[in-house]
Amino acid sequence: MTDRPRRALLSAYDKTGMVELGRALVDLGWELVSSGGTARVLAEAGLPVVPTEQVTGFPEMLGHRVVTLHPAIHGGILADRNDPSHVADMATYDVVPIDLVAVNLYPFSSEPSVELIDVGGPTMVRAAAKNHAHVTVLVDPADYDPVLAELRDAGDVSATTRRRLARDAFAHTAAYDSVIVDWFDRGDAGELAPSPGHESRGQLPPTIHLSARLAQPLRYGENPHQHGARYTFAGTSCWDSAVIHGGKEMSYLNVYDADAAWRLVWSLGSQPAAVVIKHANPCGAAIGDDIAAAYVRAHECDPVSAFGGIVAVNRPVTHAMAEALAPVFTEVVVAPGFDDDALLVLLEKRNLRVLTVPEPVVPTLDVRSVEGGLLVQTRDVVTVDLSQWEVVTDRSPTEAEWADLEFAWRVAARVTSNTIVLAKDGQAVGIGAGQQNRRDAGRIAAEKADGRAVGGACASDAFFPFRDGLDAAAEAGATAVIQPGGSVRDEEVIAAADEQGMAMVFTGERHFKH
Repeated sequence: MTDRPRRALLSAYDKTGMVELGRALVDLGWELVSSGGTARVLAEAGLPVVPTEQVTGFPEMLGHRVVTLHPAIHGGILADRNDPSHVADMATYDVVPIDLVAVNLYPFSSEPSVELIDVGGPTMVRAAAKNHAHVTVLVDPADYDPVLAELRDAGDVSATTRRRLARDAFAHTAAYDSVIVDWFDRGDAGELAPSPGHESRGQLPPTIHLSARLAQPLRYGENPHQHGARYTFAGTSCWDSAVIHGGKEMSYLNVYDADAAWRLVWSLGSQPAAVVIKHANPCGAAIGDDIAAAYVRAHECDPVSAFGGIVAVNRPVTHAMAEALAPVFTEVVVAPGFDDDALLVLLEKRNLRVLTVPEPVVPTLDVRSVEGGLLVQTRDVVTVDLSQWEVVTDRSPTEAEWADLEFAWRVAARVTSNTIVLAKDGQAVGIGAGQQNRRDAGRIAAEKADGRAVGGACASDAFFPFRDGLDAAAEAGATAVIQPGGSVRDEEVIAAADEQGMAMVFTGERHFKH
């Protein structure tokens, strides 16, 4: 056995670099074993290939469901060459050791179906990773060249490299399985029977299998002494497609705040919209006739807080908007595109991060960490359905008030609780965010509005527990109020609105955000 050529098993859906890998191995004196499409690609390139059916004695069968599931293959992968009993078994059953396995899996997420659930591939990958003391496992074409370099330079792959590749292999199969589990949980495979003890779980699954890859190292974490990075779930993040045109590297808070801004601006409807975010909360939000006007109006809400903020818009940035933004110290600007002359203006700001990002994909679950586990909930979807909202006062909102109520409600749902949002003519004019009581939130919003809320709308993310919150909105000049309702003092609050001649709408749904 010591004089045999080393054997590599190559079987990949993604055949990037496979011919080059095979040719290099053959040049190094290795023997290639392969099946199906990979074997054809290698043979067409003029490389000598041993078909798997020649190794197993069985042809591919069951519509390619069974190809490599055979002791002649898995014995060769799993054999411990230092164990005499394993060596004896190989001799008895004529099993040839396999020293390298290069496999990647059917792309299940591209077109999920039962037939794209790979069985043989993960089995070979896991077997090779388990036996990494003797076998090199490759699941990523990016690893082909470094491994070949080690083989050429040292004649073998180092134990350190094999361990790292084994770790990556198990991560590869874990990620693959997590996508399949998610497919079942979404109901795409058909309705699931409740798991024992989870009959009332609603839309939440009995287990959660998260698999994320390192997508973006960050300058630092929430503070400079912390490490930070962005990880992504396969195929779900708009940030994976972001184009950074200029500026410093992103930090943890840059990404966190940019994500908050990006989600909010796309939730404000179909008109040109802009938001300014500071510490994950909007300090400005507005719609406008064009994107430059929307940005100027958003900035006007709270120019002091906008210093060092994150700007997001839902239209390509024009030269006019860039000229308006340039004098303001801004950390990040995010947009679906930039006009060429706008980029020229913005890239003159050396530290300004300028990002083109596609429209966000809203995940189905909201996940955050707690000690020893996770808190999980379904996403908070803001439903604007006027037919389901209830006018509870003597007076109904005017058409202009309805528009401001809807706008203020969308903004309030994305502000940290407790929150009060004052808005007028599609512009947030006062935002009170993250207060321990609603009265303080209203006071802060009114102070920031400074008289600009007269004739506008007030949105409260949860019910007013006392009439003093309603009175504060009236004092700020708001003539219409939107809130969930549901307080034991609703009648008292409604009476206060009627006293003030205000229109008030109950949505029946609160939007706490912590």
